[in-house]
Amino acid sequence: MLASKIERILRLRLWLMERFRLGETSITLFWAGIVGLCGGLLSVGFLNCVYALQRVLTDHSETNLIVIANDLNYWERVLIPTLGGLLAGGILYLGGRLLTRDKKTTDYMEAVLVGNGIIRLRDTAIKSLSSLFSIASGSSIGREGAMVTLSATFASWLGRARQVSTPRLRLMVACGAAAGIAAAYKTPVAGALFVAEIILGSIAMETFGPLVFSSFISTLVVYQLIGTTPTYLMPTVFHVGSNWDYLLFLLLGILAGVFSPMFLKMLHDGEELFHKLNLPLTVKLGIGGLIVGLVSIYAPEVWGNGYGVVGDFLRSDSLVWTWVLTIFLCKIFATSASVGSGAVGGVFTPTLFMGAAIGWLFGYGMNAIFPSLAITPAGFALVGMGCVLAASTQAVLMSIIMIFEMSLQYEVVLPLMLGCVTAYFVSKSLGQQSIYAKHLQNKQDANELLNKRALTVKDLLRRDPPCVPETASFGQTAQMFVGYRLNNLYVVDKDKKFLGIVSLHEMKPFLNDPNISQAVIVADIMRDDFPTLKVDQDLTQALQGFAKFDGERIPVINNDLDRTLLGFVSKTDLLLTLSAK
Repeated sequence: MLASKIERILRLRLWLMERFRLGETSITLFWAGIVGLCGGLLSVGFLNCVYALQRVLTDHSETNLIVIANDLNYWERVLIPTLGGLLAGGILYLGGRLLTRDKKTTDYMEAVLVGNGIIRLRDTAIKSLSSLFSIASGSSIGREGAMVTLSATFASWLGRARQVSTPRLRLMVACGAAAGIAAAYKTPVAGALFVAEIILGSIAMETFGPLVFSSFISTLVVYQLIGTTPTYLMPTVFHVGSNWDYLLFLLLGILAGVFSPMFLKMLHDGEELFHKLNLPLTVKLGIGGLIVGLVSIYAPEVWGNGYGVVGDFLRSDSLVWTWVLTIFLCKIFATSASVGSGAVGGVFTPTLFMGAAIGWLFGYGMNAIFPSLAITPAGFALVGMGCVLAASTQAVLMSIIMIFEMSLQYEVVLPLMLGCVTAYFVSKSLGQQSIYAKHLQNKQDANELLNKRALTVKDLLRRDPPCVPETASFGQTAQMFVGYRLNNLYVVDKDKKFLGIVSLHEMKPFLNDPNISQAVIVADIMRDDFPTLKVDQDLTQALQGFAKFDGERIPVINNDLDRTLLGFVSKTDLLLTLSAK
């Protein structure tokens, strides 16, 4: 007799299936939400660790690094970044012996683009700890890098724990990256667009939907724990004074497009210079911190990622232009030193700083030339952030949406559209590559390799399919449904030849009969008209097969003559693979 526990489980599953129609899309969104939830918590946790370490290193309870730097003595401004760099470098040096020696990537972009979705927890922990010391001691880098990596690494671990397929694991890592960006800047839409536009190069709903959901949940967590205040709060509403202002926004886009290649070249030159020094990594990071410290004697505003100074640009039109220009030049030098030394961190926020400074200086200059236009430099600083970001990342849509979400100034959208598009095309005409060009080149190389060899069903084949012998009893089949938690089991003969499928729905009429487990076998209730795929078919043929079939998985056989069951292909895996090409 069918065990009552198994019967209750199957009844519950059937009830849930009929009431909620839960499919692969719902399951994908559920796990994307879990990634977003944990990604938001990890980001907030990392931020709190930064603040705690700042208090230890500087003996100040203030969280704003610029306020702290202004309150320190000159020798303390030099000592703390230098010490932080040495400690960060020491962590990387000592941790280097523990880092994996295999070829599996530890970079989230490569894990999504060309890897198998695996990011090592140990490697991420070492690099995040190093980043923590660099950021807390005033290094001129962004903290968003560690937030994104932590969130993506958790997603990779969760996907591997669930034993998902490689395409789904890549999608989960992408959701983690989106959650990290969204948490860092409180930008749920831009967080999803960052991954879709820059990393995946696709806004297909199979990938974009989970990215948006993960970003939304992550931002919601940050709202609850930190607050809903926009990342950059302006005291007045952004307003375009006249149509002539749009000509100035166009000129600002041109200026940003010209500046961006220069800025990225300076970062590259900094890396090259430190590489030529041929010094231990610990010493390099120490020198990078020393340079930031020395610069901060004259300009303490170079400490940190520049978030506080950008706020000053957006909140005040009464700043002295010589001060803004000085901080701008010093920040370029300090950022080049921090990035060039090998400090683990992001350059996203420093890039926003550069755009805000250029926009403010441009607006101030135009106001001096055309005082009748009553130009506000703060407004141009906001647009300048988007222009330099678009030129540097080559992601126009993401840049427009991100600046809007960070400021919640609706009227800035039109100037951003004009300026960002202009900056993008100007930078492209100057040979500008994305700031993430190295990672994107890996994707291009991988795609070229794949194009030379057409993908087939074999490339997406998932082996060890859930199968049941044709002679299995009703009770044995029910137990397998409980164990596999799938809606269909594949029926095979003694030689593993595919015969058909048995569906959980087809078992429903027999669940009320206590003697059914002894009277019925699988062969009595199976369907033998179920579609199949051949292992050597290309993905276009596989897609055509799914177009005629309303289901998630299709079994794979050798060929029409040899119907040996090899495994199955998931429609979600197929769509994710096609959308990534």
